[in-house]
Order: sequence, then C-alpha cells, then structure tokens
Amino acid sequence: MSYNLTARIFHWVSALAVFGLFGVGLWMVDLTYYSPWYKTAPDWHRSIGVMLALLTILRLLWKALKGHPAIEGAKWEIAAAHFVHKLLYVLMFTLFVSGYLISTEDGRPIDVFNWFSIPAMGKLFEDQADISGVIHYYTALTLVSFAVLHAAAALKHHFINKDNTLRKMIGDSTR
Repeated sequence: MSYNLTARIFHWVSALAVFGLFGVGLWMVDLTYYSPWYKTAPDWHRSIGVMLALLTILRLLWKALKGHPAIEGAKWEIAAAHFVHKLLYVLMFTLFVSGYLISTEDGRPIDVFNWFSIPAMGKLFEDQADISGVIHYYTALTLVSFAVLHAAAALKHHFINKDNTLRKMIGDSTR
C-alpha cells in the first residue's frame, strides 16, 4: 500500500517549504536596510510559514481520517520512525508559534500574501522577539537536521534494505 496522492502532495510540498524557508531564513537575516529584499523576504517567509502551518494542520487531519501505510523495518526502526515523525511535527509547531511571537510582538498582524491577516496578540512577555528568535533559529536547525536524517533513513531503506519505504511516498510500491 502506498500513501494516497493527497498525502504525498502534503509530504513533498511540506518538505520543499521547510527547506526553502530554512534557506531563506538564513539568507534574510543578513539583509541590510538598503537591500531590495529587506521587506519582501520576511513578508514571504512569514506568508509561506503561515501557509505551511495551515497545510500541516490539514495534513494531520488527513492522516487521522485516512491513516497511512505500515512502516517497514526492524522493531527499533519502526519505533525510531514513529518518534522522529512526531518530533518533526512538534518542531514545526514550535517554529510556527515562535515565528508568530517574533512577528507580532510590535502589535502588527501577519499579512499573508495580502489575502488575509493573522491578528497580533502583541507583546506577551519581556524580550519576546529576541527569545522567540533564538528558539526559532535552533528549532529550525533541529528540524532540518531531523528532516535530513528522515531522508537518509528512506534512502537506506531503498538502497540497502531494498524495501518499499521510499516507493510508498513516491507512489510506486509495486515490488
């Protein structure tokens, strides 16, 4: 059994967004006030981050409704996969909350591609943007590290174990 098309789209769009947001996040913190991207890059980063948060909520709902194929491997690999999958979601939600706290400390809402706005709650605690920024940075590093580990495990299953783990996520579990 493979993941259904919707689950595969959720997975690959999420992966692209996570790695893209990570790269843009690292790049944009070094922009100067005079860069033409100084305002645009953070606006897009926030907008795509909000869209990824919504996609992640939909993804979890879809997973709860439709389930997913069994994980292949030894018992310890299955336990590790379950742990890492849950950790990836926890890390993403930590990024969503910390990003929100960074972006809204000054009381301004987050405008998502000028389609809609996420209201701000303003400053909730002292040094909110700075503390949330540190959490956001280290959580992003951790998320990307575990996403790379997740991808390496899928490749290990494909090339060494020669099982269907990767094929299930690309829609080809014919073996």
